[in-house]
Amino acid sequence: MMMFELSPHGTDVFVGTGPQYPWGGLYGGQIVAQALRAATLTVEADLEPHSIRAYFIRRGDASEPVRYEVDRIRNGRSFSTRRVVARQAIGAILNAESSFQRPEPAASVQSILMPNVPAPDSLEASSWTETFDRVVVPAQAVQGPSRDGAGRMVVWMKVNQEVGNPANAATQLLHRSWLAFLSDDIPTEAVMQAHPEAAAVMGEEDRFFGASLDHTIWFHRPLRADRWHLYDFSCQHFVGGRGLAHGHIFSADGTHVATVTQEVLLRDRAAKP
Repeated sequence: MMMFELSPHGTDVFVGTGPQYPWGGLYGGQIVAQALRAATLTVEADLEPHSIRAYFIRRGDASEPVRYEVDRIRNGRSFSTRRVVARQAIGAILNAESSFQRPEPAASVQSILMPNVPAPDSLEASSWTETFDRVVVPAQAVQGPSRDGAGRMVVWMKVNQEVGNPANAATQLLHRSWLAFLSDDIPTEAVMQAHPEAAAVMGEEDRFFGASLDHTIWFHRPLRADRWHLYDFSCQHFVGGRGLAHGHIFSADGTHVATVTQEVLLRDRAAKP
């Protein structure tokens, strides 16, 4: 997986690169995914990532590599914690903490249900990259259950390459890294859809400035990122230029595999100071 290939550069230090994206700079989801990947390289093989919380500090530069410095915060019998700081010449661009757990038998309860939506092959694709497929479900085609918040975005997504057998522990880590990559694509749109002015001028790309402030993922169950998953996001709050997007991710059979929250900075460049 070239996207998450990291080279060791000393003890608990790894270096990765990323492509140039249409808007310039690095894609936030890639930095989060590479930070998660770096953290997994420092824990025991039977530990699974169950959550990551990342803060975006500065915009990444695609013209230079990213240095991921891992701090082994804790090694416990059931859980381990890692802190990762991603750095470039300008300084830190991301700070993330990840928690890992050894699998253990326990009850499994799913209280969030996937909405009833058309299959992805019946809708029009709208991806901005060859890396993944993306199919937006029209709002009128989304049928129950409803969600709190506004600006709801329901989108089918999958990686455009075979990642491998998800039952293999090392490969499952890659599937979760890919989900981290994909999960940064929808939150900003949900916040823009909820904002009255931004929703009205979605096509005017220069009118609003948007940037991810932080990103949190909870992994609930094994997943396969190279198969269709439904990403269901809504904006829960907007104040001070910050919108909070909350989303659930489901496999095609309705299994709730992950939950994501992201706070997005959204500024109207036309607004008077």
